[in-house]
Amino acid sequence: MLARTAANLFWLARYMERADYLARLLDVASLMNSVRVDGERNSEWESAIVAAGAHEAFFARHETADEATVSHYLAFDPDNPSSIANCIEVARRNARAVRTALTAEMWDAVNVMWQELAGHRAAARGSDASHDFNDWVKARVGLFHGVSSNGMLRRDSFHFHKIGRHLERADNIARLLDVKYHVRLPQVSDVGGVVDYYQWLAILRVVGARRAYRVLFKGQVEPARVAELLISRPEFPRSLAFSYREIVESLDAIREHDPSRTADCKRIAHEMYARLRFANLDAVIAQGLHEYLTDVIERTDELGAGIAKGYLF
Repeated sequence: MLARTAANLFWLARYMERADYLARLLDVASLMNSVRVDGERNSEWESAIVAAGAHEAFFARHETADEATVSHYLAFDPDNPSSIANCIEVARRNARAVRTALTAEMWDAVNVMWQELAGHRAAARGSDASHDFNDWVKARVGLFHGVSSNGMLRRDSFHFHKIGRHLERADNIARLLDVKYHVRLPQVSDVGGVVDYYQWLAILRVVGARRAYRVLFKGQVEPARVAELLISRPEFPRSLAFSYREIVESLDAIREHDPSRTADCKRIAHEMYARLRFANLDAVIAQGLHEYLTDVIERTDELGAGIAKGYLF
């Protein structure tokens, strides 16, 4: 397979997954904000900007982070290269470049999403329109992932596509879980209180994990168990461990002409999967969940660079 084709498939999957993540990030900020009873009404929106990795760029143009400015910046702003709208645009360009490597259903899913985007841009006013847009993005990306999984031959093209999807998902889930670190509670005594509880519940709800949590843990939502579900549980398809398992399997399945070029990225992937799968969550939380997630994000970025160097150039 040409490196250019592999790169287009890889980035097509990443940008589609990123669009889904940003929609979920806006949802979790809105849900967390809705249970606020103190004066820090914009803390959740600022945390969403931090979790999107856009803190400096956003505040270079805006003085405050509130629902209107953050929603527009992450959803439609043409000057934000990682806005949902720009992710859809770039995903379609990548899909068009490798049209013959996609199934007809995959192309239709991307192309129709791109065509419908203009209507959502025109209707993007108010919180109701924002929720409708986020639901539309999640539904369209879910359709794309479904037809991709059901229609692609299990060859190198499929594996590069799957690696892109799960590398992006691992980075995004770590950032989404880290949102809770950046959200300020009214006061220290509220840790473990009602507001704290509903904020953790909001994270579960946005990643579609409420039922999974009840099945695996039962009882009240606890921060340590939420972290365990999203970090080390391979049964849950949005956990870090699940994503890294998928990455490892696809890296091992790709045919290679020069194994020495890809040894470093494979080593990182296997090491990270072992760390995540067998993580001691009590020790992680005791040492600092934020610091742990920051390291996961940095190592995931390193893995992405290693994959690009080993396969895509």
